[in-house]
Amino acid sequence: MPPATRSSHHSRTPSTVCQTQPDWYVLYSASLLLVSGCAALIYQILWIKQLSLVVGVEVYAITTGVSAFFAGLALGGFLFGRWADRLARPMYLYAVLELAVAILGIGATIGFAHAAGPFARLESSIGAMAWVLPFLLVGLPALLMGGTLPVLVRALAPSANQLGSAGGYLYAANTSGAIAGTLLSAFLLIPQLGVFGSACAAATLNLLAALGAFGLQQRSHTQPQEAARPVVTKSPQTRLAIGLYAVAGGIALGYEVVWSQSIIQFMSTRTYAFAVVLATYLAGLALGSALYAKRADRIRDPWSWFALLIAGAGLLALLEIAGLGLWLISLQSQAESLVLGLTGSELAGMCARFAVAALYIVFVPTTLLGAAFPIALRLSVDSCQVGRDVGTVVALNTLGGIAGVMLCGFWLIPALGLVYTLVSLALLATAIGILAVGAGHQRGRRQAVWAIGLVVLATGLLTPVERLAELLPGARKGSLVFYEEGRGGTVAVTTQGALPRRFNRLYIQGVSNTGDAMPSLRYMRLQALLPLLIHQSESRSALVIGFGTGITAGALLRYPQLEQRVVAELLPAVVRAAPLFKGNYNAAGDPRLEIRLRDGRRELLRNPQRYDLITLEPPPPSASGVVNLYSRDFYQLAAERLQPGGLLAQWLPLATQNMEDSRALVRSFLDVFPHASLWTTEFHETLLVGSRQPIELDVSRIAQRFAQPEVHSALQEIGIASPAALLATWITDRQGLERFAGNTPAVTDDQPRIEYAPWVHANEITRTLPALLQQASAPPLRNTDEAMNVALRDQQQRLWRFYEVGLHAYRGERQAWAREFAEVMREDGGNPYYRWFFGMQP
Repeated sequence: MPPATRSSHHSRTPSTVCQTQPDWYVLYSASLLLVSGCAALIYQILWIKQLSLVVGVEVYAITTGVSAFFAGLALGGFLFGRWADRLARPMYLYAVLELAVAILGIGATIGFAHAAGPFARLESSIGAMAWVLPFLLVGLPALLMGGTLPVLVRALAPSANQLGSAGGYLYAANTSGAIAGTLLSAFLLIPQLGVFGSACAAATLNLLAALGAFGLQQRSHTQPQEAARPVVTKSPQTRLAIGLYAVAGGIALGYEVVWSQSIIQFMSTRTYAFAVVLATYLAGLALGSALYAKRADRIRDPWSWFALLIAGAGLLALLEIAGLGLWLISLQSQAESLVLGLTGSELAGMCARFAVAALYIVFVPTTLLGAAFPIALRLSVDSCQVGRDVGTVVALNTLGGIAGVMLCGFWLIPALGLVYTLVSLALLATAIGILAVGAGHQRGRRQAVWAIGLVVLATGLLTPVERLAELLPGARKGSLVFYEEGRGGTVAVTTQGALPRRFNRLYIQGVSNTGDAMPSLRYMRLQALLPLLIHQSESRSALVIGFGTGITAGALLRYPQLEQRVVAELLPAVVRAAPLFKGNYNAAGDPRLEIRLRDGRRELLRNPQRYDLITLEPPPPSASGVVNLYSRDFYQLAAERLQPGGLLAQWLPLATQNMEDSRALVRSFLDVFPHASLWTTEFHETLLVGSRQPIELDVSRIAQRFAQPEVHSALQEIGIASPAALLATWITDRQGLERFAGNTPAVTDDQPRIEYAPWVHANEITRTLPALLQQASAPPLRNTDEAMNVALRDQQQRLWRFYEVGLHAYRGERQAWAREFAEVMREDGGNPYYRWFFGMQP
């Protein structure tokens, strides 16, 4: 800060107020904030997870709910920083804050566990006012958390020439704790302790920090600090520094929104991937702040350095996206192979893969942003009003972050796309740099900032808007036919393969979800039609959770007895892409189908409507956040929305999780539905069908329904040409499922184990499918005859033989594959499902 500005800022407050603590005191204080930051991130991760159960996973709901956390942090920093300035022993206030966070943190976690029903009822009756409930649950403990950093900086009472270093070190320690909390939550706490147990662990850390603070104050021989004098009016340059750093907070969180959508195609939908990215983001902030903490108090022109750091971060964030290419995927594969060879752990290898992408895209810009924090403190904090000023800086920076998330997520990305949103953020960062460098006194730095702006403009003009779309796996192997970047995610459709097996595939957030190839067409049609055909009574209403390609929803249109057909889907772009997929009978445009753009669980919570059938086709259960639709708690909610005798049909893939996790998923289902059965809808897919009333398979009724022309043609197209072929997909009843599940613990909202399961073993289906087929039992048929029984056995033998063919292919047993596939084709060569695989090699 220029000398003249500093004197006008400080001269009216006696220097006796400012005490410098010894180095051991600073290190001890930093360790307290490290523990506190670890606890805070554990709470944040837990509450975001719980918020998705209460308010749904829609982008508006989650963003609004999470904003309560940041708003609480901002208000807490603003209020408690001022309070600390009036205290002689602010360390005691810090200890009380940590103790209160422990109590309210546990209380909020318990409250969220029971808030979904009350919130849904409140929202139905009082509308937006219902949001007061989650805001209070999140905001009150976050309010206390927000006070910890400014209060502890005030307790250190740094002198004027130590503001940057003291604040930078504490910020780095607090952020380092956040890194530990992020990784501990994903890799240890939630998998082992569950949600409530993890909250207890976080509360224990708060208690340790509180005890440490009490002990530190007791052992300290420093004199009580004189309370700060009345607030001195801030200089224009100080106000400028605070304002610019607030805008920088919006840019930083805006980057996070853009990165979360642009990096995913180099990652995975697993929680581990998101944890690695968040840890990398925080590591950049911590490292930058720590490296620049000492230097911040010695540089002659802090304004110019602040300008270069913010503008440089914007330029690098843009250049890294512009420079993305297949080379990154190659580098990821090399890192994965290296770590896998060293550790023998598939999870460690995949995390190395994630880390390479995160380090390239996220790490360097966030390091520059972290380095700007100690400089911002030097420019804006009065050494004798430390609590007030640090609290103000942190509060406004956090509020800027909230604005950045809202602006990018709700307006810029839908309007401009990811690339141009990043260009806009980089230009805004350059504008901050221009304003900041104007307050400095080094002309060369001004020219450098203007040069950064010109490079940003040139890079933005040269980078095509479809840059990220070109790198999609499907686009590399085929052609891109649909691409949309919008609220909540990126949706793309690619055409892949060659005739006669050409098909379209749906990508959401850069990750393949499903397509309209014959195997997908088969299991998705059966997802809807099979439970409708075996239903005890005539189905009049059905709900599909997850629109996807529209094939399952479209199958409902082929069943004429249905009077109401409802679909719950999160992303509007998914519905807009539906006409590109064959076999969905124009589901998106048929007025008989009501599409509700809403999270499926939230739809059930808000709407008391009951259905004869609820069928689910969400993403695989190991994907982050999707466990909400596979837990015992969800099945209990869904069972309450079924008509008497109603059926719930849950898609159970076999290749996306290990067999132990499949057992946990089956256990969750069995805990709710006393009457359950398992059907095979495709080699890689099965279908759990459950009810609270007995399920009997009346052959004559099934045959009558099957004979309806629209139903018959829809099933014949996927290789189900007769009632016997349909019934041949039966595997087992509840007794067989019980044997398969054994004593495996269920997946619950509090114990979402499947989301944190170990990495899937190669060819895991060769374990899971045989284990399920070993539980095969005879279907409980009524009104059958010998001809049907013979036809059923014949169809099941053909299907089982085909599955043996598939297992031979996975095991690399070429001769057995060729021999048995030829036999399948001799027996049923006209079956379109079998013929689709004709000519394929293992």
